[in-house]
Amino acid sequence: MLEGPNLYFPRAAVKLTLDVSTITEADDESVLRFARRISLRTTRPGAAGSGFRQRFALRAVERLVRAIAAEAGTKRLAVRVRPTSDADVLVVAFPWRNRGRARALGEAVAHALDALPAPDVEAAVSRAAEEVSAAPQGERPTTIVPSIPVVAVTGTNGKTTTSRMVAHIARTSGLVVGWSNTDGIYRDGVLVEAGDYSGPSGAGRALGLEGVQLAVTETARGGILLKGIGITRNDVSVVTNVTADHLGMQGIDTVDQLAEVKSVVPRITRRDGWAVLNGDDPRVLAMRSVISAQPWIFSRDPDSPAVREVLGHGGGRATTVIDGWITVLRPGADPDPLVELVDVPMTLAGLSRFNIENALAAASAALAIGLERADVVAGLTSFRPDAEHNPGRMNFFSLPGEISVVMDLAHNEAGLEALLEIMGGVRRPGSRLLLGLGAVGDRTDELIDALGEIGAKGSDVVAIGHKAHYLRGRTMKEIDDLLRAGAARVGVTDIDTFETEVECLAALVARAQPGDVVGLMCHAERQQAYDWIAARGGTADTPEVLSQKVRAASS
Repeated sequence: MLEGPNLYFPRAAVKLTLDVSTITEADDESVLRFARRISLRTTRPGAAGSGFRQRFALRAVERLVRAIAAEAGTKRLAVRVRPTSDADVLVVAFPWRNRGRARALGEAVAHALDALPAPDVEAAVSRAAEEVSAAPQGERPTTIVPSIPVVAVTGTNGKTTTSRMVAHIARTSGLVVGWSNTDGIYRDGVLVEAGDYSGPSGAGRALGLEGVQLAVTETARGGILLKGIGITRNDVSVVTNVTADHLGMQGIDTVDQLAEVKSVVPRITRRDGWAVLNGDDPRVLAMRSVISAQPWIFSRDPDSPAVREVLGHGGGRATTVIDGWITVLRPGADPDPLVELVDVPMTLAGLSRFNIENALAAASAALAIGLERADVVAGLTSFRPDAEHNPGRMNFFSLPGEISVVMDLAHNEAGLEALLEIMGGVRRPGSRLLLGLGAVGDRTDELIDALGEIGAKGSDVVAIGHKAHYLRGRTMKEIDDLLRAGAARVGVTDIDTFETEVECLAALVARAQPGDVVGLMCHAERQQAYDWIAARGGTADTPEVLSQKVRAASS
């Protein structure tokens, strides 16, 4: 039961995942009798098990849903049907206004399909309609209509950092901000409730906090697919990027399908609002074709085709980098340089490509929601990559003995590549990179294997630190074997394994020499890792210290 805008409709919908083998494997006589009952009188279903039969099943199931609904009293019903990677499984969706009747319709469709091989399939469809007619109407959707401005952020990487930056900028302007992300619900910088609130319940909680004047919501793939978006619309949306992550789950098997899921967020942006899109990501840029809002592109390249197009033909805006300055471009106007990259701590002295993009996205969203230019600059220059402002994302520390530590979630291939890029950017000549590698269980075999390869290829020493809280159906041995297989492909087999992230961190620091950089893919034990570093005299790097490290690395 999808409670709000979703992959299929801009409003609450029912999603059915149906085994249609009774159609795809039925004999010709049975399937033709079924077709006649649902008024598909001139059809050629094809042979059982064929691709033609699968296409017939798509049409037949759509017609079946409409037929049962019509006989139960609903004359007009929008229905969408999609194939999956399994030829015998289809996904069907239709909007709902009354939970009881809608759920009954979904169950009745399944009952009618189960009856397909029987001779009395005609009567089975009528019985299914009677089930729906007899069901109680039930409650209405609880989708929230926002009464305050909303900035909604989605994407594969960077959405937590970007949403935090937008919320920080808004607080800098004096607004009381409620925001939801993978760490919890916050009101004006104070954690109200810990937990992963990147789904629809998070948006509702952020909007419902007392005195909140602006809501910033992080919107993840899982929430969109399993519950829908908890609000009817947003005023500004941000899509950071789309890369391979969580594939093979909830029927999303390709990056293109994942992009379609992410596009739900800009699709429900108000017509007079702004959709902030990554112009350097083709899949994100393509979302321009499905939005009603005005486009605001961000790109590290001021001469990119995306920037030229949106300024020349789309009537939109762009945020980019010119001569080292974050700069806003408007049609027919001079460039507006906001702030130098070196003065934005989150860019890590201009070292972090991903955080430059996050800063461009956050600046765009803040301006698009109507915050003052001076407040945007003040927010960008005061937001730091530390445990206070951006916990768990590219946090830098210095330990006694001239050892640097970088902690980041780095939960997929792009995230790990970004972590290794940052580690290399602060490594002094002749020093080493030591990586604490790990993975959560709800990733495909291929992705976990790829993390092992990327980590081993990009570091001098690699160790595995497991995340027991996030095994999600796997065993430590399964994850260990996959990471090791990826590392072995690039010739790395000398890998120690530790049951916790902190044990892994301790072992790598013990092996580190002056000037070395230790990186930890930290997900499960963030606070424990902070405490371990502090107990050994470690300190969080200030922007000034980080700049010194970058200069020393390039000397």
